[in-house]
Amino acid sequence: MSEMAERARAGQDTTEGPGLGKGQVTRRGGGDPGTRGRTTIADGVVEKITGMAARDVVGVYAMGSGLSRTFGAMRERVPGGAKSVTRGVKAEVGEKQTALDLEIVVEYGVSIADVARDVRENVVAAVERMTGLEVVEVNIAVSDVKLPDEEEEEPEPRIH
Repeated sequence: MSEMAERARAGQDTTEGPGLGKGQVTRRGGGDPGTRGRTTIADGVVEKITGMAARDVVGVYAMGSGLSRTFGAMRERVPGGAKSVTRGVKAEVGEKQTALDLEIVVEYGVSIADVARDVRENVVAAVERMTGLEVVEVNIAVSDVKLPDEEEEEPEPRIH
């Protein structure tokens, strides 16, 4: 096999040009290494990011419906049970885009429209920054308002 054929088979440059004399070899890069292969992101990953970002917004008291919060509170009291950051969040993840559905409880006295806008902004920024996916929609259902005189359940902690 000729030297040139061996270099071609090894994926090396077989051309000669300015600065490349006979016997000099360069590697072909094949493009940006960061674009080789495929990355998939599970729905649960996007749901966790979304849940954390939504809970961080002032005015969000809790996530999920009353029933899901009740079951979640019972699950957390079981030894080894963990707080579910995905409660109240549903994500549909494609190859390049994601759509999100959130169910939230807001604190009494806040502007629901402002809280919903802030949740959307925070969620979109976090998901797009961390995953590279385009967030095409964030649907928010406000399922309850936490009144000041209601029986106090443990509020979900804000992560800062």
